[in-house]
Amino acid sequence: MDQPTAGILHPGSMGAAVAACAATNAAAVLWCETGRSTASIERAAHFGLTPVATMAELLDRSDIVISLCPPAAAEDLARDVAGHRFAGVYVEANAINPVRTQRIAALLAPAATVVDGGVVGSPPVGGRTPTLYLSGPADATARIEALFAGTAIQAAVLGTEVGKASALKLSYAAFQKTSRVLVALAVGMAREHGVDQELIEVASKRTDSYLSEPQYVAKTAARAWRWGPELEEAADALAAAGLPPEMLRAAASTLARWNDVKDDSELRLTDALDRLAQP
Repeated sequence: MDQPTAGILHPGSMGAAVAACAATNAAAVLWCETGRSTASIERAAHFGLTPVATMAELLDRSDIVISLCPPAAAEDLARDVAGHRFAGVYVEANAINPVRTQRIAALLAPAATVVDGGVVGSPPVGGRTPTLYLSGPADATARIEALFAGTAIQAAVLGTEVGKASALKLSYAAFQKTSRVLVALAVGMAREHGVDQELIEVASKRTDSYLSEPQYVAKTAARAWRWGPELEEAADALAAAGLPPEMLRAAASTLARWNDVKDDSELRLTDALDRLAQP
């Protein structure tokens, strides 16, 4: 099979790194630079992505399009793609609940073939090897597996049902991200009473306790603008399954207190906890 041309929609820190992996087996990986920030332009250049002037050009030239954007924008972005009558493979790789993924698949049908995707793990840089879980039509998931063959992205197919990959992604996120929020609350409470170091010591005696590594709270705060909407999606998925969503909604509300420190790599634990304590 000839090498496909791929397009990445709105390459953030995850999207740009995923696109760079796709470039290994693609003729080119395109992205639309119009209206994007200086940071996005620099990031795309760093990862060797090919800029195009318009979304229409990206969609006309691409055989495969990968959507990786903030959850709230996923359907609007898919609607724009549908308006251009894109007829290739559309990888819906955002952290959204299965119902929304299925809506997007219906929106893009019958012109495009939608593959449900969910990335579990950190961006594929510095030796990290996240897994891209896939579900959807077998011929389409096979094309995505081939696109990432031999790269730092480990593709894994869950079946042909659109929604399975999204469900797995959010099931994992519901635990992993909420656990980090609970660490912040526990350490914040302990600090208020002067026993935060003792709490960490207690937790360090147990294996694999997030409480033993509270330095991660600052990283959680910097990612809160992405994690909060993702947990809202997971809460919606819980509600759709007849399960109580309140704990995840509360975690998302807690994360919102850190929205003003978006991607702040210099944030310290004490600063993050101070912001968490502010109403």
